[in-house]
This record gives sequence, C-alpha cells and structure tokens, in this order.
Amino acid sequence: MAGRKVLVTGARGFIGGFLLKRLLAEGYEITALATTESNTEYLREMGVAVRVGDLTRPETLRGICDGIDTVFHLAARVTYHGTRRQFYDSIVTATRNLLEEASGRIGRFVYVSSFCAGGAGGSGRHMRGHREEDAERKTGTYYGDAKLDAEKLVRRFHEEGRGVATIVRPSNVIGAGSVWVDGMIESIRSMPRFPLVDGGRHSASLVYVENLVDGMMLAASREAAAGRTYHFRDDYAVTWIRYLTDLADTAGLKLRAANLPFALAWAVATVSDVLVRPLGIPTRITRQVIGLTGRDNDVDTTRAKQELGWRTRVPYEEAMRTIGEYVRSRYGRNG
Repeated sequence: MAGRKVLVTGARGFIGGFLLKRLLAEGYEITALATTESNTEYLREMGVAVRVGDLTRPETLRGICDGIDTVFHLAARVTYHGTRRQFYDSIVTATRNLLEEASGRIGRFVYVSSFCAGGAGGSGRHMRGHREEDAERKTGTYYGDAKLDAEKLVRRFHEEGRGVATIVRPSNVIGAGSVWVDGMIESIRSMPRFPLVDGGRHSASLVYVENLVDGMMLAASREAAAGRTYHFRDDYAVTWIRYLTDLADTAGLKLRAANLPFALAWAVATVSDVLVRPLGIPTRITRQVIGLTGRDNDVDTTRAKQELGWRTRVPYEEAMRTIGEYVRSRYGRNG
C-alpha cells in the first residue's frame, strides 16, 4: 500500500475483524471508525485507534481522513430486513459522506461492495460467468441497488481525480461470524425441515474470508487496481446442499432438507418484498436470499486472477475445518 496509515469502517463487523488482524500482523497503523464508544475497548487493546463518528452525519467525520493513506470502507447494513431508507442511509449516504472527507486527502479508497451490485440474487437470473464490465441494472432489492448506487459514487470519485479508488465485490463470504455460518446453524437446529431452493443443487458461490482479505490487500496495493472493480469468489465448486450438510456436520447436526421449487420460492419472496419489507418487519424470505440460494451465481474472477495475481489460497476443506472449530466453540456439539 502507498503508506502505513489505514482507516477501516465496519471494523467491528465480520469481514472487518479479519481485515484488522491482517493489517496488524503486517504492521499497519490503524484507525477504526465506531458509531459509539461502547464495545471498543478490545480494539484499543489490539493497538487500534478508535474514532467515534456516524457515517450518516457528516459533521461527525470532520478530519477523519487527515494523515490517512488507505481507506477500507466496509460499513453497511447487512441484514435480511429493513426499509429502503435504512439501506440507502447506511450504504449510499454513508459512502457519499466518507468520500467527501477522503477527497484529495488519501492514497487509495477501497470500497467493499458485493456481487449483489451486479445483479446476483436480486435479478433472479443465473449469473454464471458474469464479468465486472457486464451491463448492470437495478433489481428492485434494497441491498443490491444501494450497493450499485454507492459503487457509482466511488467510480465518480476516481474519475474526477479526487482520489484513487478500487471496488471489491465479494460473493457469499464464509468464516467465523458469517451470516452464512451463524444464520444457517441457527436455522438448521431450530427448523424441523430446512427449506432448500431446488434441493440445494445450485452452486453456493462461496469465498472464504481469509481468501477475500488476500484480495482486499491486493486491491489496496497494486497499481493495476486503480479505478478497477474485482469479483472475489473461490474455486470451490460446492453446492448449497453440500455446504450446508458439511456445516451441520461440524456441529453434530443432521441437515433435514425440504425441497422448495425456485418458482414458488421466488413468488413468495416477491410478495414478501412488496408487502412486508417496506414495513421493516424481519423476514428471511426475500428475493435477495432466494436468488442467492436458488440461482447459479458463480461470477467470473478472471480479472482478479490476471491483474492482481489473486487465487484461492485456503482450500474448502481447510476453511471448513476452521469454521468447524468456531461452530463447536460457540454452539457446542449437537447444536
């Protein structure tokens, strides 16, 4: 990277925690943005400076990028439910405000977006082979559309010469603390039958968090990454039924699956999105979720491999062993 001083938003989140450990291990000087002082003592004990601020309130961000070389912007609303305003405030407004502070002050702005910005999940279409430069269009899902609009702000920031920016698009990220780990274990042990779209035969399109952090570090340091967007998805070739069976096994659970045809699941999710989600009522039946689990979302990662030299460093079996240790420590054996 251009320098040793780094600002991380979303540092207390799942991916942010793994990124912090990597940055600390490599000797970077880190400032983490936190919305409140609560639950930040562990960050200070790690040697991380904490700046309290709210990304939706620009007056609380003044000077946050002074002396900073690289910004990793991860903070976002990552949940199954919420209103359009909640997603847009936490993703689009937050990114706009941070870019204003970063303008003319930093060396590299790394925006951690999602392959949902390119249509994965929300479009209801198979996305196998989808490239970063392929046509993008909004799908009507709050998360994916907000990520796409935030990406547009980041690209404009770069094109206007206000700073160098790179966009990272992870696929379904797994690891200790991931929603695709904790959320799935909790559902498997609480539901008599776990509904699997099309019997779980579609690719899970996974990326292990440590492999993703490899990509993020490359995106922040390589000159070739300036102004570019990168997909990160591991070469695991693992279906949902295999992944969830393996995950359940780590906790000594048996996956009792129920087949849910995609057409039916999509119809129910569409009704839910129209009638339930605008009210902010929690629901896991959304087009985003059904599209991620019921379509093939193996986006193309050629660009990251050729331009950054990125690869799947941690194989699936090793990733699952590590995840298994976490699952057993948190949930015990047999859930």
